Amino acid sequence: MTADLTRFLAAHDAVLNQWPVPVDRMDLTSVYGTTRVTACGPVDGEPLVLLHGGGVTSAVWYANVADLSRTRRVYAVDRIGEAGRSLRGDRPVRTTDDLLDWLDGVLDGLGAGRADLCGHSYGGWIALAYALRTPRRIRRLTLLDPTQCFAGFRAGYLLRALPMLIRPTAQRARAFLAWETDGAEADPAWLDLYGLAAEFPRTKAVVGKRPRPRQLRGSTVPTLVLLAQDSRAHDIRRVEAAARLHLPHVQTAVLPGVSHHGIPFTRATALNSMVLDFLGKP
Repeated sequence: MTADLTRFLAAHDAVLNQWPVPVDRMDLTSVYGTTRVTACGPVDGEPLVLLHGGGVTSAVWYANVADLSRTRRVYAVDRIGEAGRSLRGDRPVRTTDDLLDWLDGVLDGLGAGRADLCGHSYGGWIALAYALRTPRRIRRLTLLDPTQCFAGFRAGYLLRALPMLIRPTAQRARAFLAWETDGAEADPAWLDLYGLAAEFPRTKAVVGKRPRPRQLRGSTVPTLVLLAQDSRAHDIRRVEAAARLHLPHVQTAVLPGVSHHGIPFTRATALNSMVLDFLGKP
């Protein structure tokens, strides 16, 4: 193990060790490798699976787990092939079907025949794609400022991200985060981890197509779309309009004073309350 990888893993575990609730660490095996899941909350609680955005790990939920796990059994997943504690196997995740098969296996490994699913950003795209493909396994779906679900990226956001995507470094990652969040306060240990995650060796992320309107119109899963008012990733008005137009059983809301990357931890109490209110509906 290299010194950089050792440092990253130590930083990752340091953030998880600061979570304000007791946790259980689980390793689920499949043909794609070993998936690390951090679980908390009552073991008999309704399962809630959290899918983080791109470029971060499951540690990003540090401001959410205490509230969400009061009544739910929360499972925060490190995606295979990305920064985190999950380990790639002999069969890489190359396609959207692979990615959704991997998530299917995660739910199997958790013993969750049916679960609530919450995804942020790229994790929101995965969550929506899975709910459209396998609706019988998802009770309720929460999408936090989801990308590539209802509208595309802003050109300015992609241009700003380009140097980090071409040659990712901790310094570039933190500078990009500071720009998008307008310097919003975050846990210092998590900020350190965010920078180190940019330099983590990873496979190429699976980038699938945006769901077509006819696919969205066929959805049977109750869905909450929470948008970041200050998101620089996309035009939230277009995202909200398309979600309302095409997706049945949808509720939308805009969280004021938060950015795309900051939505999990900026004004987290308000976000957690909205998510729990939605999940608590029959």
